[in-house]
Amino acid sequence: MSDTESTIKTVLAGVLASGITPAEIRSDADLVEEYGLDSLQTISFLLGIEDAFDIELDYETLELDHLRSVGQFAAFIGSMNRVAAG
Repeated sequence: MSDTESTIKTVLAGVLASGITPAEIRSDADLVEEYGLDSLQTISFLLGIEDAFDIELDYETLELDHLRSVGQFAAFIGSMNRVAAG
């Protein structure tokens, strides 16, 4: 697991506040279907991600499919970092 995925799981576990630990969150699990992430939690999650990575998410390019799993979201964050570095 990448550092990016680990950080995303930590933020997600904090937002879910259901007692789930970052280690219990699967990288391929659907965040809405399996973990019940609702709209308010999604906003908190995205704000937490911005803080954790010290980035500003581009909500114009962010799509629902990017939030389907930790792995997909980590790839989205990685692509943002590559664009910023390039």
